[in-house]
Amino acid sequence: MITLLAWAMIIVFLVLVMAKKLHPFTALISVPLVFSLVGVFTGVMRTPIATYLSDPKKDVVVAPESLSIMDQIIALGKMSQDGLVSSAKTAFMLLFAILFFSIMLNAGLFDPVVNTVIKIAGGDPVKVLVGTAIVAAAVSLNGDGTTTTLICCTAFIPIYKKLNLKMLYLGTLVVLMNTIMNLLPWGGPTARAMAVMNVEGGPVLAALAPGMVAAVVYMLGVAFYLGLKERKRVGIQTFSQADLESATKSDPEVEALKRPKLIWFNAILTVGTVAILVMDKVPSNFLFLVAFVIGLLVNYKKIKDQKNRIQDNAGDALQVVILVIAAGMFSGLFGKTGMSDALAQSIIAVLPTSLGRWWGLVTAIVSAPGTFFLSNDAYYYGILPVFAEAGRGFGYTDLNMAVASLLGQAYHLLSPLVAFIYLLLNLTGLEMGEWQKESAKWATGIFIIFVIVSAITGACPLFI
Repeated sequence: MITLLAWAMIIVFLVLVMAKKLHPFTALISVPLVFSLVGVFTGVMRTPIATYLSDPKKDVVVAPESLSIMDQIIALGKMSQDGLVSSAKTAFMLLFAILFFSIMLNAGLFDPVVNTVIKIAGGDPVKVLVGTAIVAAAVSLNGDGTTTTLICCTAFIPIYKKLNLKMLYLGTLVVLMNTIMNLLPWGGPTARAMAVMNVEGGPVLAALAPGMVAAVVYMLGVAFYLGLKERKRVGIQTFSQADLESATKSDPEVEALKRPKLIWFNAILTVGTVAILVMDKVPSNFLFLVAFVIGLLVNYKKIKDQKNRIQDNAGDALQVVILVIAAGMFSGLFGKTGMSDALAQSIIAVLPTSLGRWWGLVTAIVSAPGTFFLSNDAYYYGILPVFAEAGRGFGYTDLNMAVASLLGQAYHLLSPLVAFIYLLLNLTGLEMGEWQKESAKWATGIFIIFVIVSAITGACPLFI
């Protein structure tokens, strides 16, 4: 009965989120709570709740038949709290990481990269396309696809039009570079995987970094190849100084926030923060809290400016943080009530024993269509816990499963479910089908690189 309840909960959750009947936050809270209460009132939760309340170390053994309905409901509250506590570190880390990188973006940390690339590229298609890829990767450090799209399109669309370059290549390079950088711990999918699997940002970044670096190099190669095709088609043209100044000009309100004199300080602060994060010697939530405060105090000394920067950037951070908090409650109820174990066992029961040794590869392959056809919320909060529980039974660690579930992200941003791609398509004038076909061709290379590198490094063994 509890297995049926678990499957019903996952299906209802996925349907509600995919059909956009509920916001992911409200679905993460309400769906597990409702199904847990159903389990309480039907009596199927008595045994797992009794097990949860028992403590052999303190010689406390709770008999299932001794639990009243109210006892079980109170226990659900404690289970939810356990889940919230487990996700708290991730939530705090994401809050301050997003705020920190938003402050760096406001202060113009990435402007020299953008402006230099545009000036060096000039009228050479090869340099323009490679420059597009470099800028897209740099700006994507803040983990936001909308910001990356706006900055890259604003800077490069005039150049592409001037040189008669294919907008299709701009749309492809921007999205695929953002796809790679979106795997940083403060990016959406990784944040969800970390929350569900309860793993720290440092180990996750260390596990993903080699594959990300290899994929970035691969995409620079793709940009170079596409640039050669465009150079052959349109040749090399010349840009005037006025053209260059127009391409690098910003809105006056945006310019007022920039701190060009502090560019080296901000660069050292950012590189140092990421380096310490990878070393995993300092708690990531504390690290980004301190980095954010230092960045805010140094760049914006007036109280009014500090307040405005926090207020303007808080919205993006809050959207992610409340989902992580809600995921904690979801995981607490799903795991502690026994639904997670029951569902995982039902999957394992129908799988050939030999397939279990390849669970890392199975999870990676499933994550590709899974994150394309489902939203990140539906996949990581609804599907990953099931695969992770099965993976534990086969000997895979939580970190292994988190990494495996992220490899299919190579295709996620090509999904019609991703909101900012409509902004990209609108700005570039591209048709979705053509853009998806071109991007998917190169995204396959990213996916293969992710899988191979993670297998070589041991971040996610293909088989055990």
